[in-house]
Amino acid sequence: MGGVTDEAPPQPPIVVWGVTPGDRPFRTVQIRGLPAGLARDVTDVVRLAYEAGLSPVDLDDPAVVRWVGGDKYTWA
Repeated sequence: MGGVTDEAPPQPPIVVWGVTPGDRPFRTVQIRGLPAGLARDVTDVVRLAYEAGLSPVDLDDPAVVRWVGGDKYTWA
């Protein structure tokens, strides 16, 4: 069967998980499959990526960032 594979699509290097509610809501960020830190806004995501050696970061590129439970505008 040409073109059909059982392989999963590659995981983007950055995964931003859904909002954890609280007095200061945050989202957990993983980079290359490892916990990178907590983000309270997109600036934190870019900072964490930069600290992990990824730059520049296109937050709108699904090959670079996977947003779980919302998009880059979801912080509460």
